[in-house]
Amino acid sequence: MSAPPRPAPAIVPSPHRLTPLSGRFTFDTDTALRVAPGAEHAAVLLRELLTPATGLPLPTHSDGRVVLALDPALIGLGTEGYGLTAGPDAVLLRAARLEGLLRGIQTLRQLLPPDALSDTPVRGTTWSVPCVQITDVPRFSWRGAMLDVARHFQPVAFLRRYVDLLALHKLNVLHLHLTDDQGWRMPVAAYPELTEVGGLPHGGAYTRAELAGLVAHAAARGVAVVPEIEMPGHVRAALAAYPHLGNDPGRRLGVWRQWGVCDTVLGVHDEVLDFCRTVLDEVMDTFPGRHVHIGGEECPTTEWERSPAALRRAADEGLDGPKALHGWFMRRIGAHLTAAGRTPLGWTETGEDLPAGFTVLPWRDAAHGLTAARRGHDVIMAPYRSTYLDYPQSDDPGEPPGQPGGIVDLRTVHETEPAPADWEPEAAARVLGTQAQLWTEYVPTPAHAEYLSFPRLCALAETAWSGRRDWPGFQERLHHHRVRLDTLGVPRRPPTNASGEDSS
Repeated sequence: MSAPPRPAPAIVPSPHRLTPLSGRFTFDTDTALRVAPGAEHAAVLLRELLTPATGLPLPTHSDGRVVLALDPALIGLGTEGYGLTAGPDAVLLRAARLEGLLRGIQTLRQLLPPDALSDTPVRGTTWSVPCVQITDVPRFSWRGAMLDVARHFQPVAFLRRYVDLLALHKLNVLHLHLTDDQGWRMPVAAYPELTEVGGLPHGGAYTRAELAGLVAHAAARGVAVVPEIEMPGHVRAALAAYPHLGNDPGRRLGVWRQWGVCDTVLGVHDEVLDFCRTVLDEVMDTFPGRHVHIGGEECPTTEWERSPAALRRAADEGLDGPKALHGWFMRRIGAHLTAAGRTPLGWTETGEDLPAGFTVLPWRDAAHGLTAARRGHDVIMAPYRSTYLDYPQSDDPGEPPGQPGGIVDLRTVHETEPAPADWEPEAAARVLGTQAQLWTEYVPTPAHAEYLSFPRLCALAETAWSGRRDWPGFQERLHHHRVRLDTLGVPRRPPTNASGEDSS
């Protein structure tokens, strides 16, 4: 009589291929790491993540039973793929690139008992993992989460924790929305009043050292931090600090205290362009990654339509009226980023409103992603109906206030499809991936941000990493994964059905 199949470990997101084997491997005080050249940073991260709970030193030794190895010949694993084999006597983690080892370490953490995720010592636990063979590669290269710290400022300690939560789920981008009408959080040495005036009333601002430290913390976990500096709209905080950058230089404005779309926008005179270039130069000094987001959406043109300077600029540039100043502005600023070796990102409202060379994020409608891809843009799918986490998770009366107008529940996020099957292959190949958005008009605290993020980011990770459409299987794995989130102190939704289970 054959033995029953061994249950697969509850990994989130689901690995590409996982085969359960017999037996367990146990980490103990004698367990050492064998670290191949190039894998040193992975060893540092493994110790940093496991030692607080386990107390195990995990020293490096030439005959260590936990092997971390880079092998560039493993080209089939790509940049982030890895192979993990756990046998009763040894664990072998291999990848072609360091990023792959970092992803494999997160899987190893999930194979251990949930208490391994604790940041304080845990006694009396056997630190063992089930024997498995895993080959894992992501479906998409861009798997992100946007966090708005402009509407409600969040402390940098929370941003570091948020990065840790993203990394656990193999999400590899933290998109940081740093400026808006209600606040400016990025210090700029040339324009100190951006944070001294624009940093109020909803919080404060980061120091450059804090942001650089966040970037380093994230990089050690394989997470890129992408800054967003909004322009030419969503700039009321900047205009409160420097009114001469607007279309009515004599007007004095406060930082906006309302939500929604403010109709005050940047002017289009040369001094404004110099301001934007100077700001972005400092942003690029702090954030060394390839991508810089410059917003671009929800830019009312009413001020330009009645501004003599804007009308003159449109005429001098041969534009078809002041509405065309938006595309002109984005081309000029995008070209500055491109000349510096960066890729500009922007929100698209139609799929046709951003210049060539931009990577675009369609948010109003997923169909705009197809339009943009057909025009030659790389695309990161961010449709609000399935990726905006500021919308309530259910219509339960106990849900905290959120963005009015709809529900984005767990299954809706899980069913997000960044590259639909009915797209032509050339357009689908333009899709880099997807990300969730957490706007914080209704999110004043870190605990509230985590409550809204999880478990919905678990579903986004499943979609972006594995692309599986096994909703029952995901629910089953998430049931076990919630214990890990509990260990990490992530707020859990209260029971919402008769069985006592979270209905999402």
